[in-house]
Amino acid sequence: MNRRNLVAGALALAVLPVLAACSGGTTSLNTPPSAAGSATGASGTIVIGTANFSENQILGYLYADVLKAAGLEATVKPNLGSREIVLPALQNGDIDLLPEYQGNLLLYLDAKATETDVDALQKALAAKMPKGLTILPPAAAEDADVFTVTKETATKYGLASLDDLAKYNGKLVFGGPPEVKTRQVGLVGLKQVYGVEFKAFKALDASGPLVKGAIKNGDVQVGNLFSTDVDIAKNGWVMLEDPKKLIPAQRVVPLIRTDKATDQVKSALAKLNTALTTEELSKLDSLVDNDHQDPDTVAAEWTKAHGLSS
Repeated sequence: MNRRNLVAGALALAVLPVLAACSGGTTSLNTPPSAAGSATGASGTIVIGTANFSENQILGYLYADVLKAAGLEATVKPNLGSREIVLPALQNGDIDLLPEYQGNLLLYLDAKATETDVDALQKALAAKMPKGLTILPPAAAEDADVFTVTKETATKYGLASLDDLAKYNGKLVFGGPPEVKTRQVGLVGLKQVYGVEFKAFKALDASGPLVKGAIKNGDVQVGNLFSTDVDIAKNGWVMLEDPKKLIPAQRVVPLIRTDKATDQVKSALAKLNTALTTEELSKLDSLVDNDHQDPDTVAAEWTKAHGLSS
C-alpha cells in the first residue's frame, strides 16, 4: 500500500506531460476517460485520478462505483503517475478526487511533520490542506510502506529492524519506485532518522514485479514494498521493524476538490470507508497483481458483493 513529498514547487500550477507509467501503458491528463463513467468534463461528473500502481487504481474504481451507485456521475483517469503529478492535477482542476494515504500525503504537504497516529494525522492534514481541497475521513484500510528483505538476507546480516541497516552502510543495494529516492519515507528519512546509507539505489516500481523480482534474485537486498502485498508473506520475506517511527500511519483517505465534496459524495465514500478493511484491500491487490485481473473488474465485483453497488 503504497503507497507515496519533498519535491520543491510540486504544488505549482503547471502543464503536465505525458507519462510513461510503471505498470504499463502510456497516459496523461488528456487521456480519454476509462469506461468506468461518463466523459471527462461533463457537467456534474466527478473525475477520479489515480497514481501509477495497481492498488491506487483499484481504489479509484471503487470510488467511482460507489459514487455511481449513489446516483452520481463518475469517471476514472487511471495510472497518471506519482503524487508529484496527481496532486497538482487535483489543484488545477484536471481531476476532482484522489485516493490518498494519510502519512505520506502529510509529509508531501509538510516535510517537517512529525504526526504518526491516525487521529493526529487527520487533524494535521485538515490544517495543511491547500486552498480548494478537502480531506475526508479515512477508511478502515491501511497500506504502509515497508522495507523488506529476504529471510536469507535477514539471517546473513542479522537484520530485524531499520536500525540494523546502519551497520552495513555502503554495502547494500536498495530498490523501489524512483520517487522514494527523494522522499522522507524513503532514502531521505532512512539517512536522517536511522543513519542508513546504501551502496546504490535501483529505480524500479511500486511494490510491483520489478522490485519483487530484484529482491528474489538478489539484485537488491532491501526493497520498498507495501504492507498489503500478499507476496511478502507468500515468499517468507521479513518486514524490518521501525522502532523510531519513520513510517507514519497510512490509512486510505479520499482527497477531493472542496466544490465537489457534497453530502451525497461524502455519504457514498463513507460507506466504502467502513467496508474497506486492510484485509479486503490486500485481497483486491492480489487479484490484480497475482491473478492478473483488471482493476475495474475487481472493483466492480467487490462493491456488488458488499452491497455497495447494483
